[in-house]
Amino acid sequence: MLRKIIKIDEEKCNGCGACAEACHEGAIAMVNGKAKLMREDYCDGLGDCLPACPTNAISFEEREAPAYNEAAVKANQAAKRAGQLPCGCPGTQSKSIVHTDGEDGAHQEALAAPVSRLSQWPVQIKLVPVQAPYFHQANLLVAADCTAYAYGNFHNEFIKNKVTLIGCPKLDEGDYADKLTQILANNEIKSVTVVRMEVPCCGGIENAVKRALQTSGKFIPWQVVTISTDGRILE
Repeated sequence: MLRKIIKIDEEKCNGCGACAEACHEGAIAMVNGKAKLMREDYCDGLGDCLPACPTNAISFEEREAPAYNEAAVKANQAAKRAGQLPCGCPGTQSKSIVHTDGEDGAHQEALAAPVSRLSQWPVQIKLVPVQAPYFHQANLLVAADCTAYAYGNFHNEFIKNKVTLIGCPKLDEGDYADKLTQILANNEIKSVTVVRMEVPCCGGIENAVKRALQTSGKFIPWQVVTISTDGRILE
């Protein structure tokens, strides 16, 4: 049927996820850092997502689309309330993480084991939104994903008190520089620490950060730490 439905301009989308949160019907989800209309029959054409978009990436268009399926929307909402997510990827939902280092007896056994220092989710560069509350005044860690496996005290020495982004320039498609530039340009980042492996291909993540810093137009203190394949800090 011919009806009014939203249209998302992925070129304008900055990956903030505000539209997905504003869409009560669950028609929109974040896919590879971009908003995407996942179910046309979930879109009621009322446009609650439009004012939520900071880059005006969402507009209306009139075209052939399935009719709005209110019954399916209500079933989807009920499933979410029950803790089920029948469509989309819950792993891309942005959130902050708070760890409690208590000293009471209930925490003693937990404190004997290593404590996670991760402060946010997601961490993969391709998945993290360009703008998120945890980026404000953050010390940013950009790490090659092998570094956390090679260096034993990675959480305490590198992740603690930082917002963490990880990637592998050899295995991931595309260049990180554009995404990192947007993150640096659109947020008040206090510092950037790059942790890479000694292998040559890992230089890609260092170069991407360097280009992002230059392109962002901001002066942000940064440093590079190199980890050896046997788990030592080289520089």
